[in-house]
Amino acid sequence: MSTSGSAAAQSYHHGNLRQALIDAAVEMLEQGENFSLRAVARWAGVSQTAPYRHFSDRASLESAVAAQGFLALGEHLFAGRGAPTTPEELPEFAVAYVRFAVERPRMFRLMFGTECDDQDDDRVRAAGLLRYALSENLRTVYPGAAVEDLATGLWSTAHGLASLHLDGKLSQEPAEEMYERVRGAFRAVLGLVG
Repeated sequence: MSTSGSAAAQSYHHGNLRQALIDAAVEMLEQGENFSLRAVARWAGVSQTAPYRHFSDRASLESAVAAQGFLALGEHLFAGRGAPTTPEELPEFAVAYVRFAVERPRMFRLMFGTECDDQDDDRVRAAGLLRYALSENLRTVYPGAAVEDLATGLWSTAHGLASLHLDGKLSQEPAEEMYERVRGAFRAVLGLVG
């Protein structure tokens, strides 16, 4: 494995070491490489001990990488479409959620694959921010509704659809049929079929 071609190694010039290590871990993850603190240090082109200034162990680095994934998912959900204002616009958020999962399966699995009990965990905070954004957007669509319950239900539906596609229980091919299936399922859950 050569670090000379990695974007993380090329971008780190005694700047933000923590972010450079996270970027290196994300890059390794997305390329199917297993990462440890030492492997990330090599990938980022820093000393073997450098990661320990920011991460106590692999789990804390993994949490930071997952948090980066939650931020990316939030950006992906709202990119180019803004906040929904009607129930008819919500299925596109489910499509964006599933699209993120199938385009970045390793990141998606890392984000959700570890139980998090520690409220100070980066992953827990990032997931909470995403949930808050979803709830606040649903307040616009359904004023006066119990948006916390609605956010849980709709997130669960989108997540279930993403997991079913990733696990091969629902076909990912052709992609447009997959996304239409997601739209249809979400419309059904929202009572928009008739």
